[in-house]
Amino acid sequence: MVTKKKILSDQIKYQIEEYKKLNKKIVFTNGCFDLLHKGHKFSLDFASNQGDYLVVGLNSDKSIKRLKGKSRPIQNQKIRFKNLKNLKNVDLVIIFDDDTPENLIKEIKPNILIKGKDYEKKDVVGKNYVESYGGKLVFSPILSGFSTTNIVKNESKKKIKQLD
Repeated sequence: MVTKKKILSDQIKYQIEEYKKLNKKIVFTNGCFDLLHKGHKFSLDFASNQGDYLVVGLNSDKSIKRLKGKSRPIQNQKIRFKNLKNLKNVDLVIIFDDDTPENLIKEIKPNILIKGKDYEKKDVVGKNYVESYGGKLVFSPILSGFSTTNIVKNESKKKIKQLD
């Protein structure tokens, strides 16, 4: 696992602190967001409605390769970053190299941590930390039928059928 002690620039830290001083709720979620699809957008809409300022932690290309294998990501982090940043409900995107967003969560100290409902029965990274200072974990509903893994599998099947 790669660990960086300092993730956020001073400018980003200042921006987040200013929102907190204004009693704005900082919401944090994270993911790979490879092949941004309707399911991702649904979850991000939900997340943005939980507070005032949505911060999205984006796994770097290196992080995704370690987590999902050499064939991923399909889109590089520059494209994934741009796709997220262009969404009107996303206020800030931060790329991180770690396997988990734990260090990033500790730096941001969000009021609300968002994970998909598919994590309800799992240990959620950052949950205990966020709850230790009065923050909360909220599970986002999942829009079924949408996942990058399924999209890739379906496209592979289509290509194989074309070869027959």
